[in-house]
Amino acid sequence: MELLFGRKKTPEEMLRHNQRALNRAMKDLDKECQKLERQEKKIIVDIKKMAKQGQMDAVKIMAKDLVRTRRYIKKFIMMRANIQAVGVKILTLKSHNSMAQAMKSVTKAMATMNRQLNLPQIQKIMMKFEQQSVIMETKEEMMNDAIDDAMEGEDDEEESDAIVSQVLDEMGLNLSDKLSDLPSTSGSLSVAAGKEAKPQPALAEAEVEVDVDANLRERLNNLRRD
Repeated sequence: MELLFGRKKTPEEMLRHNQRALNRAMKDLDKECQKLERQEKKIIVDIKKMAKQGQMDAVKIMAKDLVRTRRYIKKFIMMRANIQAVGVKILTLKSHNSMAQAMKSVTKAMATMNRQLNLPQIQKIMMKFEQQSVIMETKEEMMNDAIDDAMEGEDDEEESDAIVSQVLDEMGLNLSDKLSDLPSTSGSLSVAAGKEAKPQPALAEAEVEVDVDANLRERLNNLRRD
């Protein structure tokens, strides 16, 4: 009939429809149960009234009616519990259906990805990537070595100069004392065989400066080694 007068309901729509029907049934049972409970109270009041009046025959009849009412109340309570259990089962089925739909979507996505994955092509890409990575690392190491070789002399020289300057600053007083022990250059140099020295102006001054500079360098080197 649904195919003639409309589209066929999906499982989700059928579950929602059945769940609404069960909820209405439980509400109706609750109303009937409340009516029976009110009827039970009324019967109890009437039994007490008839008992006070001594109408025992009427009391017995109403007692049977009270028993039947209580049985109906019990049946309604049990029926409501069963309907509620069915509702829980429907909710469980709905959850299972939602889980199945989700798994179906995930399965489709995984199948699509598996079809798009080309393992040989990916392996080639990974091999090329590894090769290029090795080449890049090799070139980087070569560049670092070249830079270190180019900058090594300057760095060492600057560092050594800084150390020497620091040492000289710390030993300034001692260095001044040692430099004060150097021979004076104001006197004339002695010559062999007691002959009077006849220094040539330009050449004699140059030789004296060379000797003094060599002596100073030797003393400075001794200080550095100490």
